[in-house]
Amino acid sequence: MAVPRPLTFAHLDLFPGLVHGVFPRTEGYSKGPFLGLNVGLSTGDDPDIVNQNRALMLSSIGLTRVLFLNQVHGSDVAVLKSEEDAAGALWEGQGAIPSKIFKADAAVTNLKGVGLAIQVADCQAVVLYDPQKELIANVHSGWRGSVADIIGCCINTMVTQFGCSPVSIRAGISPSLGPCCAQFINYKQEIPKALWQYKKKDRPYFDFWQISRDQLGAHGVLDKNIENMRLCTRCRTDLFYSFRANKATGRFAAVIALKI
Repeated sequence: MAVPRPLTFAHLDLFPGLVHGVFPRTEGYSKGPFLGLNVGLSTGDDPDIVNQNRALMLSSIGLTRVLFLNQVHGSDVAVLKSEEDAAGALWEGQGAIPSKIFKADAAVTNLKGVGLAIQVADCQAVVLYDPQKELIANVHSGWRGSVADIIGCCINTMVTQFGCSPVSIRAGISPSLGPCCAQFINYKQEIPKALWQYKKKDRPYFDFWQISRDQLGAHGVLDKNIENMRLCTRCRTDLFYSFRANKATGRFAAVIALKI
């Protein structure tokens, strides 16, 4: 099996103490509707195959200890400040299920050598890095996350628990459902009126990329420090899993870690 080649954010590649990547579905051991590098254990794919995919993905960037969350489209943030926090919570490449699984949609850590993984198939993974505090975060933001401002919740955690200054944060928005395909027919029931400004005129399509950029900015992240890959998952099912395009599908991942 060929080594997966992750996509990286250009402005984050400037920092030698950081490793990160967004992993397309290409390569990997999964078959059928999960074809490729499916890392989602809740998709219906063979768990042994998924664990092989995870190991293949993480070995390509030199990681063996990674936090996978139980993502629930909420606003809770997992915090790993110490090895005690991380004990029993990390996937360590052997296929064993961690004894402690955080039910959260974002994670923050200053622990070196510990990866933070977010699994998506149309939702955004938003990676955050503060080089001043040597602090990283990863956020799962679908439309419900946008409504709950999970990005803001994560930044607030970085500030209150680690003394982070938002102007130091670098942010990257992963491939996700683009404004070309983010149709919400029932938006009046699902999306609050404050976010209707992001809807196309006379069409129920929303620009969640811009919503995330504005939410980052509202919490102090400088626009020049935000990078969006601007790749729509529904348009590019050759590269990414998309729940909108295929209900039975896998999950690709964005991973970020501080080097040891």
